Amino acid sequence: MAATKIAVYSIPDLKNNTDDALPNYLTSLKFKQSHFLTDVRLALGYSAVIIAAITFYVDYKLGWDKTKSWTFWAVLIYFTLNGALTFWIWDVEKGNVFAGEVDQPSVGRQSLSVASSVAKHTPIYNVKVECSNPEGETKFLEFSSPFTRWYDVNGFFVAKPFQQWLASEIPLIGQVDPKNKGGEAKAAASATENSEIKGSVQQDRYDTPNRLVANDAAPTSTRSRRGKKG
Repeated sequence: MAATKIAVYSIPDLKNNTDDALPNYLTSLKFKQSHFLTDVRLALGYSAVIIAAITFYVDYKLGWDKTKSWTFWAVLIYFTLNGALTFWIWDVEKGNVFAGEVDQPSVGRQSLSVASSVAKHTPIYNVKVECSNPEGETKFLEFSSPFTRWYDVNGFFVAKPFQQWLASEIPLIGQVDPKNKGGEAKAAASATENSEIKGSVQQDRYDTPNRLVANDAAPTSTRSRRGKKG
C-alpha cells in the first residue's frame, strides 16, 4: 500500500493522519482497543439523523396539521441528542485517539488512554496520556513534539521516529516495545555524532587554506630578505 502524501502546511491533515497511525501502532503491540467512546458518539449522531429523517417523511406524507404535535416532540428529542453529542465529544472524549488495555507478562494488565490536540497555526502535536493498573493507580503524562519529527519534507509519514518517540515518552509502551524505546536514544546519539563529524570536516576545510597560506608566506618572506641583501 502506497504511503499517503500530506500537505505539510495543513495542520489538520497532519494531525488526522498521525491520529490514525497511533492506534495502528498500539494494536500491533497487542494492545486491545476499546471502541466504546466511538460507538456512543455514532449512536447519538445517527439517532439524531434518524429522528430528523422520520419527522421530515411524516410531515411530507400527512401534512403539518396532523403532525405538528408530534413534530414538537421530535424536534425536542433531536436537539437533546445533538446537545448530548456535543457534550460527549468535548467533555468525555476530549480528543481521545486511543482507549484500550494490554495484558502481557512484562507489564501485567494495564489500561491506556491517549488524547491528542493541536493549537491553531502551530504545527506541534500535543499528547495527553492516562495509564491505570488493576490496583487503581493512575498516572498522567503530557508531552509534545513538532510534526517534522515524523514527516519528511515531502509530506510522507515516517513511522519509525514516531514509534520511537511514543515508546520513549510513555513508559508502558516502552516496556512493551523496548526496541523502539532504545532506538530513540540511538537516533539522537547518531545525529549528534554526525553533527560533530560534519563540524570537524567543515573546520578542517576552513583551517586547510589558512595553513596553506602560512606555508606559502614563509618562502616569499625569505626571498624578499634575500633581495634586500643583494
